[in-house]
Amino acid sequence: MSYIEDIRSAGTSNLPWERLEGKNIFVAGATGLIGGCLIDILMNRKEMGYEVYAAGRNERRAAKRFAHYADDKRFHFVCLDVTQPLTIDNEIHYIIDAASGASPSVYATDPVGVMRGNIYGVDNLLSYGERHGMERFVYVSSGEVYGEGDGQEFTEDYSGYINITSERACYPSSKRAAETLCVCHSVQNGANVSIARPCHVYGPHFSETDNRVYAQFIRNVLNGEDIVMKSAGRQYRSWCYVVDCAEALLYILLKGKDREAYNIADESSNITIRQLAEMVAGMACRRVIMRTADEEERKGYSVISKAVFDTSKIKALGWEVHGTMEQKMRSTISEASV
Repeated sequence: MSYIEDIRSAGTSNLPWERLEGKNIFVAGATGLIGGCLIDILMNRKEMGYEVYAAGRNERRAAKRFAHYADDKRFHFVCLDVTQPLTIDNEIHYIIDAASGASPSVYATDPVGVMRGNIYGVDNLLSYGERHGMERFVYVSSGEVYGEGDGQEFTEDYSGYINITSERACYPSSKRAAETLCVCHSVQNGANVSIARPCHVYGPHFSETDNRVYAQFIRNVLNGEDIVMKSAGRQYRSWCYVVDCAEALLYILLKGKDREAYNIADESSNITIRQLAEMVAGMACRRVIMRTADEEERKGYSVISKAVFDTSKIKALGWEVHGTMEQKMRSTISEASV
């Protein structure tokens, strides 16, 4: 299926959609891969009487990404840097915080900004929500909070090693701290909070500055180039298609429990970086070639050798994945732009 068909299918999920009727839904990080997909699912349920607030820093990107919603009275764009307090004054009933610097290059060039975005962002959004009628908050964390594991599948109660004295730890360490801050807001202020931990996510509509491996691989083949790898690619990862991930967030929002964390991954899509490169290259009849990474690129690389997620907890909410990674990657490549 195409991306838009997947979006429409996600909008028919067996969820208590009626809880959103008449509500205001706020998505921070709306111009990012996951946040933008979540906006698409919400806006394509045209029969629903809720309003959607899409918040992001890049007004130009938002105008392009959400052009087809510009005349829809249910849609509102909010230009927002989550490190700053919100200046709007609306009742917000549901907040999904998907705002975070998630490109490896940013970990090397602006680690302070990454940490501020994760920690200040959670505090500013939760503090606003607590003053403006918030009913539920979902924090989009990351599977990187697990650190280097022991080879077993990551369950939500696992915690592995992170070298906190490296600048690369700006991302997983601040994600861990932000999760704890969510729980503290719940305990101290009564906020109803759940945490999502997505694995590596792929799909169309990634930004022009996104330098995660799958985006780089797709750019290579769309430009008629061979795929360039700058490591051996032995890291073994769980992956998830962005529509499946966004649908999972809605399950967590509408069916998840307070102060609980939920892994998001497609267990049929566990592959190495090298296998991913070969998959994408094969779809475009290109090759995989090796080059040496420079020092700044190496600073952004994850040192985690294996990150495979147990998803039994979110499956218990009713979420499930259909289709293969190959099908969804073909759809991603066909609809991506460089």
